[in-house]
Amino acid sequence: RRRGDHLISVRTEHKAVLDPLARLGRRGYEVTLLEVEQHGSPRAGWLDPQRVADAIREDTSLVSIMLANNEIGVIQPLREIAVLCRDRGVTIHCDATQAVGKIPVDVQDLNVDLMSFTAHKIYGPKGVGALYVRQSRPAVRLEPQITGGGQQDGLRSGTLNVAGIVGFARALELCAQEMPAEPARLLALRNQLWKQLRHGVDNLQLCGPALEEAYNPSTAVRLPGNLDVAFGNVDGEALLLAMGDLAVSSGAACSSTDPGPSHVLLALGMTGDLARSTLRFGLGRFNTAEEVDIAAATVGAAVNRLRKLG
Repeated sequence: RRRGDHLISVRTEHKAVLDPLARLGRRGYEVTLLEVEQHGSPRAGWLDPQRVADAIREDTSLVSIMLANNEIGVIQPLREIAVLCRDRGVTIHCDATQAVGKIPVDVQDLNVDLMSFTAHKIYGPKGVGALYVRQSRPAVRLEPQITGGGQQDGLRSGTLNVAGIVGFARALELCAQEMPAEPARLLALRNQLWKQLRHGVDNLQLCGPALEEAYNPSTAVRLPGNLDVAFGNVDGEALLLAMGDLAVSSGAACSSTDPGPSHVLLALGMTGDLARSTLRFGLGRFNTAEEVDIAAATVGAAVNRLRKLG
């Protein structure tokens, strides 16, 4: 806080960041939440680095931008944003929970100061995560939130979850081994699902950035396994109930207790009714082309049936 009380983030950020920022706002900090590209744009959800540059002030102490969005899969230009922050002497934190294990992530290449991620998003154990803290140019100094035994260099006291840590490390190793081929495989499955949904259901809208035809890590603007679709004239929750054992999500799975429309989709400029009609599909390691066929047929039948009911 020595630099100032101004914090910057994005309206589409995860609640795990937005809620702590709101709490800090109630304690005297000033929080600026930046706008993103709107629904219908081929880069919907994307944050223009110039918006960050324009928002940084002399009293800005932290910028927090997620690398990839959990709902619409948009990949933010963290490298360019980090350069802006470094040039202005502002610490930058990156929530990379949705990106690590799904796309190549290199903290040195991204040039971030802090990066958080977790195990359960990459098939690792629940209840364990990691925070990368830059140790040079200059080192980032953190004040511990949990004190006591002085574990983890005094940054987070408490008995370590050794089994969880080992499982986390192994999950990362497996993701790294699969990385050259897995993103391209998931992208092909995702595009197959979108094609079949469009064939079986009328008046669909894609939420988030356009779908790439081929995976290129240097130019990708969307996670390869992510698909978020607005069906219109149907309620997403009712659609979930109509699909039996098919595992999909309406909005953010982490906000399942919030009955309102997704804050991410509303930030894209979508109406509440349209946002409520969306389903989010997350394709992963164990999904197959046959399962995509089944999913597309199941969703299509359920949507058409509910639309007929009015």
